[in-house]
Amino acid sequence: MSKFPSIDTFHEMLNQISDEIPQDFFKELHGGVVLLERSKKHVHSKPGKPLYVMGQYRRDQMGRQIVIYYGSFRQVYRGLSEKRLYLKVKDVLLHEFTHHLESLAGERGLEKEDEEKMRHYLR
Repeated sequence: MSKFPSIDTFHEMLNQISDEIPQDFFKELHGGVVLLERSKKHVHSKPGKPLYVMGQYRRDQMGRQIVIYYGSFRQVYRGLSEKRLYLKVKDVLLHEFTHHLESLAGERGLEKEDEEKMRHYLR
């Protein structure tokens, strides 16, 4: 079983992934990509079947930003190889960038998909 990377190593991984993303995607992402050490459970998370938030796209009066929750990754993907973890982080970051780009375009396609997945989880 692999040891989960430190937050510093995870941050380096996140930066490497961010460097692969076209600069145009960062347009109007005033708060950038932020890594928080804590985990976050979804407000509707069930006790026997926890639902962790891996990343979140935020829009508020301070602007737009993407938040990645290191602790959530540590809870859900403990034991995953660093290579596979890298791919999971990349998937989440690209997912959040999709929310950002759709927001800029006035679209809600991914938001609706996420809502459908939540309805399925709550059944």
